[in-house]
Amino acid sequence: MRRYAAWADRVADLQARGRRRQLRTLTPTGPVTGELDGREVVVACSNDYLGLAWREEVRAAATGGGSGASRLIAGDRPVHHQLEDAVEAWLGRPATLFTSGYHANLGLLGAILGRDSRVASDALNHASIIDGLRLSRAQRLVVPHAAPDQIPADVDAVVVEGLYSMDGDVPDLGGYPGARGEGPLLIVDEAHAIGCLGPDGQGAAAAQDLVPDVRIGTFGKALGAHGAFVEGPPELRELLVNAARTFIFTTGPAEPVAAMALAGLTLMRREPELRERLAANARRLRSGLADLGWEVLGEAHIVPVVVGPDVMALDARLQDAGIFAAGIRPPTVPAGTERIRFTVSAAHTDDQLDRILDVLGPRR
Repeated sequence: MRRYAAWADRVADLQARGRRRQLRTLTPTGPVTGELDGREVVVACSNDYLGLAWREEVRAAATGGGSGASRLIAGDRPVHHQLEDAVEAWLGRPATLFTSGYHANLGLLGAILGRDSRVASDALNHASIIDGLRLSRAQRLVVPHAAPDQIPADVDAVVVEGLYSMDGDVPDLGGYPGARGEGPLLIVDEAHAIGCLGPDGQGAAAAQDLVPDVRIGTFGKALGAHGAFVEGPPELRELLVNAARTFIFTTGPAEPVAAMALAGLTLMRREPELRERLAANARRLRSGLADLGWEVLGEAHIVPVVVGPDVMALDARLQDAGIFAAGIRPPTVPAGTERIRFTVSAAHTDDQLDRILDVLGPRR
């Protein structure tokens, strides 16, 4: 219809530039297997890093109902406090639940920053951080990736990630202003590191013996459920409950989701061998890719393989061979660095990882 022609034109433009995205239905059959549009595949692009989303203990925990309202109205439930208490017992400071990692960053940054704030933000920070800073109306200084020496001395806060989701690298957090409790606030989004790195799965900062001023973590990746939390000093908890718009003005997490997150957190802490298996699997895949001559970025369990503009052809070849590992294109990554982003799970077997390597073969 002419009324919606502008929308159709935008989609057509995306198609012409090779950037149109489409949903692909995955029906899980195991922690790292499934049927993709009816075809059996090994899943190598899920963020279920410990395989907990498939665990019976997590699934069986899904009891209760929807919250029905904001937690400040009528949606506050005992399981919310049980989960927050469990995170505090784990990480050492009060935690506040949010319905997603995106909501956590929007709510946090909007609550603690304002027009007079000067904030240094890593050039590769997640879209949720970028949008949170925009909504905060703070003065944003985009600094080169993992370059703490490029941060001006007069900023009020520094926002980085513990493990970058598209490059798979862990910054030297100790080199950032504020890392030792002096200078600007250090805010670390640990979405992809929490549960996987550091002592007791506490994340990349803990692995470097650091406690940032604010830590953001998710339940929807390594912990096998959904939702997120912000952890920090008691003053932060009080401020978020009173000033974080994505906490105040949205329905509280559903009880089954919070209960699943609590079960996932409990399993992660009880079974450190999952992290050991995850690290071993990551080493196996990275070593194999290097031997085959592929350009591999980063470290740890996110394994980006740089391919270039023909990445979707490789995506299709992998899918035809029963490997689901989606190609990543601009604007998510810069043009010319298109990549297949493999994400390793503790649930992957040696045979499955070797199958990925066999399908890729030597870099041509």
